[in-house]
Amino acid sequence: MSKDIRIKKGLDIKLVGEAEKTTENAIISNSFTVRPEDFHSITPKLVAKEGTKVKAGEPLFFNKDNEAMKFVSPASGEVTEVLRGERRRIMAIKVTADKAQSYVDHGRFDLNSDADALKAHLLASGCWAFIKQRPYDVVANPSNTPKAIFISGYASAPLAADLDFTLAGKEAELQTAVTALSKLTEGGVHISVGKGTNSPLANLDNASIYMVSGPHPSGNVGTLINKVSPVNKGEVVWTVNAQDLVIIGELLLTGKFNAERTIALAGSSVKKPRYFKTKIGAEVSTMIYDNGVDKDGNDRIISGNVLSGKEVKPDGILDYYSNVITVIPEGDDYEFFGWNKPVFNKISPSRALTFSWLTPNKKYDLNTNTNGEHRAFVVTGNYEQVFPLDIYPLQILKACMYKDLDEMEALGMYEVAPEDFALTEFICVSKQPHQKIIREGLDLMLKEIG
Repeated sequence: MSKDIRIKKGLDIKLVGEAEKTTENAIISNSFTVRPEDFHSITPKLVAKEGTKVKAGEPLFFNKDNEAMKFVSPASGEVTEVLRGERRRIMAIKVTADKAQSYVDHGRFDLNSDADALKAHLLASGCWAFIKQRPYDVVANPSNTPKAIFISGYASAPLAADLDFTLAGKEAELQTAVTALSKLTEGGVHISVGKGTNSPLANLDNASIYMVSGPHPSGNVGTLINKVSPVNKGEVVWTVNAQDLVIIGELLLTGKFNAERTIALAGSSVKKPRYFKTKIGAEVSTMIYDNGVDKDGNDRIISGNVLSGKEVKPDGILDYYSNVITVIPEGDDYEFFGWNKPVFNKISPSRALTFSWLTPNKKYDLNTNTNGEHRAFVVTGNYEQVFPLDIYPLQILKACMYKDLDEMEALGMYEVAPEDFALTEFICVSKQPHQKIIREGLDLMLKEIG
């Protein structure tokens, strides 16, 4: 039985360049790269050194703090480069792919097995990386038992991949993954889907389904957690991205770690925005340059959505958790006296000088220009207009900046992740990096409180 969650606070950012609902196979990538930095808080210990031949699903490194937690190759081939940073920290592992792919057979999993057997199987196969936890928004600690598991099946971020489209036809894998995950918690699996949509997740067994509506961030998993079961001190919840359920489900059904992902190529700098089938860690160039993105253009390529994604170079890769590549104009031009006249081509929740409220359905061609420089926080009350969580956003940001752990804890820091503050960062007149501030605050808490 489904339940309704209606979000009133938020802001929909309608942008030009939404992906057309047609899917093509991307050009096969010559190499696939895995970056340990995608798995926050993990200390990698290398298994596959340069020159090692690996199969898809074979470990590249493991977590130094928990050797059972493996991180595997998305493709078969040869490890041709291990990029290191300061103090020989592993930054990236590059696998040059074989023409004919081969896979490790992890064996079909018996869904009648207990939770410990399931945990061991997911840890050894590399699928544990898809399970994250709150507090701290890091890869889940398998020694914990979460009070519940949360999955957002509705993407409300600007130009986000339509999950109803990308998950179509994957009902068997989705059901298998959800049934398995339900064994890991007594609090159940909670899934949000868009109200009025035809989501493949809407009729799954062994899960509580919530019909969400309202502006972004109604599709954030943090919003679902806050409305269903907020995280208090001493509690842990786990989250899984909807598309990662398919990889988990296929592994359990077939024993094969298939890192295939349907991603949206979107943005105003893309002439033919649409969907592509590719793999985690694939080269971004295999998708963008054959689809109208000017090689000499002044554009920003983002792995993820425009609010919380990571900037990548043209020779960059699709990161481990993204299902969209966004390309928009680089905002390095400035308008003379632009701050001192009415604006019709920008979005703002405020009616002062900005007239986007007159055309609520208009799509905008925005660039990356922040339209201002960093300055001290200005108390405007705008954050609360777009922040639907029962938390004081300005106060928690300030507590993170002056590193008051007691205040961060009291204000609800255990519940949040950086993406929950993407909208407040977007509208911030002070141009403060909210997501960076929250990430540093979470890292401090993880270090001091653990």
